[in-house]
Amino acid sequence: MAGQPLNQPAEIPAELDRWNWGAFFLNWIWGIGNSTFIALLALIPVVNIIMIIVLGARGSRWAWQNRAWRDPEQFRKTQRNWAIAGLAVWVVGIGGCATMVGSIPYVLKGSDAYLMTMDRLRADDRVKAALGDDLTDSFWVGGHLNVDANGAGNAQFGIPVHGARGKGTAYSTAVRTAGTWSLRLLVVRVEGADAPIVLINEDHVPIPNAAIGI
Repeated sequence: MAGQPLNQPAEIPAELDRWNWGAFFLNWIWGIGNSTFIALLALIPVVNIIMIIVLGARGSRWAWQNRAWRDPEQFRKTQRNWAIAGLAVWVVGIGGCATMVGSIPYVLKGSDAYLMTMDRLRADDRVKAALGDDLTDSFWVGGHLNVDANGAGNAQFGIPVHGARGKGTAYSTAVRTAGTWSLRLLVVRVEGADAPIVLINEDHVPIPNAAIGI
């Protein structure tokens, strides 16, 4: 008979009408699996932000109405499995993003341009006097590194450094020609000092008293 509910009772039992984590995490995928095709709205930019919240709040009710269930226990177990799968996908996704972001410092620090920068800093007597002989770089560093197929490239770094006597930030620019890196600019700004320490300035870049730009 047309309009006959798929389940009895027609309205979802109160104990099953709760926040649906599977619908929230997997939205449109969950919607297809639970014959709740309104979840496909989660594919629309901007609308998806609202839709995933709506799915979390009303997903259980819609799933009960749109698909036939043997009994409440089957419904409960199925939605629990969706929630576990959704959580696993999000954990893997977030973990993957965190791994990618966390690997950036390792990529920069493993480059010849970076190692050359740190070697030059540690060998400079002015840097030793200002920061100490035990100069160490921080885990997080800023900058970029580019190398093309022909062996040419360029790199810029902003490196927080510290030692027994103080801390500061080293700024360097390097270029790669025919597979060989060379430093073009290396400046250290020491915290509490007005004038930066200029180690290298091959291109005669203007360096104001304490405003360093590379």
